[in-house]
Amino acid sequence: MKRALQGLLIAAAAAALGQCPAYAQSADLVLCDRVAADPADPDKPADAKGVADIAASDVATAIKFCKNAANSSRRAMYQLGRAYAANRQLPEAMAAWRKAADKGSSSAMVELGVLYGTGAGVARDEAQARKLFERAAQAGNPRGVSNLAALGGGASSDPARARELLSKAAESNSEAQYQLGMMLAEGNGGARDDAAARALFEKAAAQNHPGALERMGAFAQEGRGGPKDSDAAKAYYQRAAALGDEDAKKALERLRCPYAIKDKRGNVVTNLCF
Repeated sequence: MKRALQGLLIAAAAAALGQCPAYAQSADLVLCDRVAADPADPDKPADAKGVADIAASDVATAIKFCKNAANSSRRAMYQLGRAYAANRQLPEAMAAWRKAADKGSSSAMVELGVLYGTGAGVARDEAQARKLFERAAQAGNPRGVSNLAALGGGASSDPARARELLSKAAESNSEAQYQLGMMLAEGNGGARDDAAARALFEKAAAQNHPGALERMGAFAQEGRGGPKDSDAAKAYYQRAAALGDEDAKKALERLRCPYAIKDKRGNVVTNLCF
């Protein structure tokens, strides 16, 4: 049944493109995007939702169609690496990511950097990890910037430079909007600007970024950088919690049980819930 559905999807795509064989690769890429696109990938098309993790039931489909599309698309090559990684085929994933990185995929650079930085499937090499994160950061990839900062040196020793790199990526990328918003909210790399941070969180929240939704909840609850709105705060927390954000879940619990009863030593004994 699943194989028949895949065939129908390809046929429909081919029909929409005029039955021209030259467009067969595009049909493969559409299906590759559908099951394996990375929400944080700057190469991801705006109309592709993306998945944080490729579903086990979609791994074989992702490998098949991303492999077909990979020769002409660095995005598909990167997504092929994600599919292999989800299938615990790390050598194949690394090979795909190397090819995608050679073609300019900043997301593939980040994934390779993570492997070198952690020693997963390859000898640990912090210098190589730093080099890959720097390339990704220079290309405007927000994960490249944040991972470079985590290693120390580079962008982390120059927060102002990190802001600059994130500003470029934040024009269209929700992760960059969130990361830059955090820097503005904390006054890291420049002046603190709650209003600008809130605006960035709002943009990223509109794209269902879990962390940005949680931050919007906190900012709305506190009236930080804009109007105070407890109803909006709760709604943001609920959306973030539904996406798995643990901080949002805790915030909702605090809203439900706002009053703490303490003993004479100041220890919390219980909470009053509503």
